[in-house]
Amino acid sequence: MKSSVNESFASSPTFQIIPVTNGAEQVMFLDVPDILYANDLNWVPPLRREVAEKFEADNPFFQYGRLQQFIAVRNQKAIGRIVAAVNDRLIEREGIAIGIFGFFECIEEFEVAQALLNAAGDWLREQGMTIVRGPIDLSTHNDCLFLVDGFDSPPMVMMPYNPAYYPQYLEQDDWHKAKDAYAYDFRLDKPLPPEFEKGYQIACKSGVKFRPLNTKEGFEKDAISLYQLFTKAFSNNWSSTPRTQEEFLEEAKSLQSLVDPDVFPIAEYNGEMIGFWMGLPDYNIALKHVNGQLNWLGILKFLWHRRQIDQGRVIAICSLPEFRRKMVPLGLIYLGMTGGIKKGKPYKRAELSWVYEDNFPSRKLIEASGGKIYKTYRMYEKSLV
Repeated sequence: MKSSVNESFASSPTFQIIPVTNGAEQVMFLDVPDILYANDLNWVPPLRREVAEKFEADNPFFQYGRLQQFIAVRNQKAIGRIVAAVNDRLIEREGIAIGIFGFFECIEEFEVAQALLNAAGDWLREQGMTIVRGPIDLSTHNDCLFLVDGFDSPPMVMMPYNPAYYPQYLEQDDWHKAKDAYAYDFRLDKPLPPEFEKGYQIACKSGVKFRPLNTKEGFEKDAISLYQLFTKAFSNNWSSTPRTQEEFLEEAKSLQSLVDPDVFPIAEYNGEMIGFWMGLPDYNIALKHVNGQLNWLGILKFLWHRRQIDQGRVIAICSLPEFRRKMVPLGLIYLGMTGGIKKGKPYKRAELSWVYEDNFPSRKLIEASGGKIYKTYRMYEKSLV
């Protein structure tokens, strides 16, 4: 559960930083993005209920972590927010007392941003942390990273977005870059190089079977296989923490009705899943119109604007290392991209995101298939000692 906190935090003649301790303050916390992005045409409001659920007692995070929410208040209105958190799985994974901050939003005033960051840092110091990293919304399986380049277009589904002054404020407050990540843009009006179709043919001749993800019968079995493969293939990802099968399946079921099987091919060998291309239509195009609420009116708006979706996001390309020589990654890219341009499909472009700057094998493959970096994201760190 949330840790107890002192009632006295940073303040100035014009605002106060207070911990969220009751329902009214929680409402103010959830309201902050609506106020800040009211005139930003690129912003896509997150589903308010999904954000609120992160702080409810039954969130599995509280089995291995603790957190404290803060808001900046001026004239009884919230003008900023932040969450300080300790994820014990991350500490165990990295072997250092590292805390995280996330859910950061703030008006364009450096003093307010600095006070929020200081409040989070002070709380983490009280928990025994010596380093803070962020933005991470409890874990990298949720939203993380600040956009630092590429502010001229909206984010795709399940990707972060923020004003340009956020990274500027962190650097002004002596935070340093921990790592960058990239989003790649694919234009689907250009054919893939012939090596990708050849790679697909080589994989098939090697005994690899390709098929779409099951989205109806067989979905849970496929989701369990995805969890096992995801855990095995990405276990060493930087700043990542393991999820339980229960956590993974809960998220998978929330996406089940949103999957387009034609852009979600999987690879199997002797009946075992050994690779996948995880693509999703860009539902942000529809979610932009529901104002964060999937009530009956929001659902009607979502279904209406869903027809306008003409792009998609590739969340991950995965192949077990021992199958890379069998050209499984090339085969998955070939099937994922050709599936997106099948007759009747609406997709004109795709985004592959995010890829860490030092993931050179993936970057080389993505760039060989025609991907171009068009957005850059950054994670920051700061010492607490």
